[in-house]
Amino acid sequence: MKGTVLIVDDNREILSALEKVVKKEFEKVLTLTNPNRIPEALTRNNIDIVMLDMNYRSGNHNGNEGLFWMQEIFRHERNISVVIVTDSSDIGLAVRAIREGAVDYILKPWDDIKLLATLNVAMQLRNSRLEANLLKQDNIKLKKEINRGGEKIVLGASPTMINVMNIVRKVASTDANVLITGENGTGKELVAREIHNLSKRSGELMVTVDMGSITESLFESELFGHVKGAFTDAREERKGKFEAADKSTLFLDEIGNLSLSSQAKLLSVLQNRYVVRVGSNKQIPVDIRLICATNRDLLQMVRDGEFREDLVYRINTILIEVPPLRDRVDDIPILANYFLRINSDRYGKEGMRFNTHALEKLANHDWPGNVRELQHAVEKAVILSDSDVLKPSDFLFTSSGRSSSSVEMTLDEMEKKMILESLKKYPNNLSMVAVKLGITRQTLYNKMRKYRI
Repeated sequence: MKGTVLIVDDNREILSALEKVVKKEFEKVLTLTNPNRIPEALTRNNIDIVMLDMNYRSGNHNGNEGLFWMQEIFRHERNISVVIVTDSSDIGLAVRAIREGAVDYILKPWDDIKLLATLNVAMQLRNSRLEANLLKQDNIKLKKEINRGGEKIVLGASPTMINVMNIVRKVASTDANVLITGENGTGKELVAREIHNLSKRSGELMVTVDMGSITESLFESELFGHVKGAFTDAREERKGKFEAADKSTLFLDEIGNLSLSSQAKLLSVLQNRYVVRVGSNKQIPVDIRLICATNRDLLQMVRDGEFREDLVYRINTILIEVPPLRDRVDDIPILANYFLRINSDRYGKEGMRFNTHALEKLANHDWPGNVRELQHAVEKAVILSDSDVLKPSDFLFTSSGRSSSSVEMTLDEMEKKMILESLKKYPNNLSMVAVKLGITRQTLYNKMRKYRI
């Protein structure tokens, strides 16, 4: 059998006899009379099995020296199989050694056939451990590749996005809870994924939950799991999202859509750091890093009695606001060229480019759908264009831009009118005005300055 066995015993006669037997089955056998040389032997050789005597002349013959050296072996490499060699008077000591990690024990005097059978089992266990370790490493690599896959976050050149990414880098190395706010389509999930990928949990998959798609009746089952028979359709036991995200990152998108009763249940788990599956009383500890996102003003929801204030403070250790695309005009050409490169490769139209007027048109559009709308607009243009150069005519928009044409001025007037009406309806409450208009407070301020309101 391929493999290396190290035998450690201060009795040279026993050492010689064991060596002769073990050589019948194993490729390489090393022997030591002094256990102090074990670390050197482990460093110089790829040891698979250590046959370890429990008592030495330098010790008190209570087995403590053998237990000490067994733990030293495990500190060097946990996957090594240790087989204890002792006499019948030390059975209790051998059992203790097994509890602390030894594979088995061999009694002096030994039976050659039983000894080799024990070593064969120890070698099989060693191989199984090594294989499991390789699979674990492959799994970690695969998870990292999956985390790196999909859409990438594009930094851009605008000061607002540079500031966002500076916060991301600072907070990623911690386990602080993060709340990401911003309009739909601004890339909140991409920011969350970037935090995860830069964190110490990046070796695990980030678990994403769209809170807007989970009904209140299924909230507990989806997030906390259930046992078989907990309800009508519970035909088997199932982990919830919290358990699935153990040792990783849990991303709760659209957290503002949670009902008050669901908010209370979520808060309880975040405070206690354990879940109880539906239909069970067992507390299951969870170790997660929480990131939440919303396009709503949670503080205004607190004032309106729609969101728990204590939950806001629990999830909002660090706040990151992702600006809308219309407030980061400098990033539009960068993002557009990125999406062009991705989609021209995807659809076999390499070498496509924008002409100057096309980029000007993109820069002058308001992008109510934000980055997601720009991504889809570029993809559609790549698919439909018969030319290598994308022109303004390849982009048709139904919403306003920022130029001075009569149609766009009319839309500007409509937007101004909507803002004025909302200000009249909610006087001295700019947060509520922003919520009702579906924009952020900063965007509202910018538009008020634009229209001199």
